[in-house]
Amino acid sequence: MKAFALIHVRTGSVHEVVRFLKRIEGVTEAYFTFGPYDAIAVIDAPDMNKIGDIIYKDIQSIPGVEDTLTCLSVELDS
Repeated sequence: MKAFALIHVRTGSVHEVVRFLKRIEGVTEAYFTFGPYDAIAVIDAPDMNKIGDIIYKDIQSIPGVEDTLTCLSVELDS
Protein backbone atom coordinates (compact mmCIF):
# COMPACT_ATOMS: atom_id res chain seq x y z
CA MET A 1 0.00 0.00 0.00
CA LYS A 2 1.28 3.44 -0.90
CA ALA A 3 0.52 6.80 0.69
CA PHE A 4 1.64 10.38 0.24
CA ALA A 5 2.22 12.52 3.34
CA LEU A 6 1.94 16.26 2.69
CA ILE A 7 3.74 18.12 5.44
CA HIS A 8 3.67 21.67 6.83
CA VAL A 9 7.07 22.53 8.30
CA ARG A 10 8.13 25.34 10.63
CA THR A 11 9.93 28.11 8.72
CA GLY A 12 13.62 27.37 8.36
CA SER A 13 13.36 23.65 9.14
CA VAL A 14 12.43 22.08 5.80
CA HIS A 15 15.90 20.82 4.82
CA GLU A 16 16.37 19.15 8.20
CA VAL A 17 12.88 17.61 8.09
CA VAL A 18 13.51 16.13 4.63
CA ARG A 19 16.81 14.63 5.85
CA PHE A 20 14.92 12.97 8.74
CA LEU A 21 12.19 11.72 6.38
CA LYS A 22 14.71 9.97 4.13
CA ARG A 23 15.94 7.91 7.11
CA ILE A 24 12.52 6.53 8.08
CA GLU A 25 11.90 2.89 7.22
CA GLY A 26 8.96 2.78 4.83
CA VAL A 27 9.56 6.24 3.37
CA THR A 28 10.73 5.55 -0.17
CA GLU A 29 11.01 9.18 -1.33
CA ALA A 30 11.04 12.61 0.34
CA TYR A 31 11.19 16.09 -1.17
CA PHE A 32 10.79 19.70 -0.18
CA THR A 33 8.14 21.45 -2.26
CA PHE A 34 6.82 24.86 -3.17
CA GLY A 35 3.11 25.46 -2.70
CA PRO A 36 0.63 24.91 0.11
CA TYR A 37 2.82 22.20 1.70
CA ASP A 38 6.53 22.36 2.45
CA ALA A 39 7.49 18.70 2.04
CA ILE A 40 6.13 15.42 0.74
CA ALA A 41 6.99 11.85 1.73
CA VAL A 42 6.08 8.76 -0.26
CA ILE A 43 5.33 5.86 2.09
CA ASP A 44 5.24 2.20 1.10
CA ALA A 45 3.84 -0.11 3.78
CA PRO A 46 1.98 -3.43 3.95
CA ASP A 47 -1.26 -1.97 5.37
CA MET A 48 -3.02 1.14 6.69
CA ASN A 49 -2.04 0.39 10.29
CA LYS A 50 1.66 0.54 9.39
CA ILE A 51 1.12 3.77 7.43
CA GLY A 52 -0.59 5.22 10.51
CA ASP A 53 2.34 4.18 12.69
CA ILE A 54 4.84 5.80 10.33
CA ILE A 55 2.84 9.04 10.21
CA TYR A 56 2.13 9.23 13.94
CA LYS A 57 5.30 7.81 15.49
CA ASP A 58 7.96 8.76 12.94
CA ILE A 59 6.90 11.73 10.83
CA GLN A 60 4.83 13.82 13.25
CA SER A 61 7.54 13.49 15.90
CA ILE A 62 10.22 15.11 13.70
CA PRO A 63 11.21 18.51 15.13
CA GLY A 64 9.78 21.22 12.87
CA VAL A 65 6.81 19.22 11.55
CA GLU A 66 3.67 21.24 12.26
CA ASP A 67 0.98 19.06 10.67
CA THR A 68 0.41 16.43 8.00
CA LEU A 69 -2.18 15.41 5.46
CA THR A 70 -2.09 11.78 4.33
CA CYS A 71 -3.38 10.72 0.91
CA LEU A 72 -3.78 6.99 0.33
CA SER A 73 -3.07 5.66 -3.14
CA VAL A 74 -5.69 3.39 -4.69
CA GLU A 75 -5.06 1.04 -7.58
CA LEU A 76 -8.03 0.42 -9.82
CA ASP A 77 -8.48 -2.79 -11.76
CA SER A 78 -8.35 -2.16 -15.51
